[in-house]
Amino acid sequence: MNAIFTRRSIRKYTAEPVSQSDIEMLLKAGMAAPSAFGRAPWHFVVIKNRALLDQIPTVHPYTQMCKQAPIAICVCYDKRVEASKDWFMEDLSAAAQNILLEATTLGLGAVWCGVYAHQERVEAITRILSLPDHLLPFALIPVGHPDEQKEGHSKLDADKYSVIE
Repeated sequence: MNAIFTRRSIRKYTAEPVSQSDIEMLLKAGMAAPSAFGRAPWHFVVIKNRALLDQIPTVHPYTQMCKQAPIAICVCYDKRVEASKDWFMEDLSAAAQNILLEATTLGLGAVWCGVYAHQERVEAITRILSLPDHLLPFALIPVGHPDEQKEGHSKLDADKYSVIE
């Protein structure tokens, strides 16, 4: 569970590329997430193209780190998985969190950038990545070798939970 407490949002990266084996581990982690009815409604788009990574911040103001990141993973909802339409946000959130935790385990840095629920971002990212109609971009996760260090921390707050005995 160390990755849970040491995972931080990393927004600065070195120029070192992310290896194919690390990319595969990130994808395996995402696909290991729980999903409603076991339907796994996700599709992951790995973005390595520098021109696309540089274009993303022009349509999403909170993705400036894409200009440095060697890759980004776009977590998408595959709308063809009908049985999951009421639960896709939970399923994709679990997949994104798994990717973030695996990045930490691999010594990589990553940050969650929300896309879904902002229609203009959904449309712009769909256009930039030339996504087919059945894929809905949910989140972008820029990934790279960290060029900043952040200490792990606990967010345990006794005011945010209760116990029923």
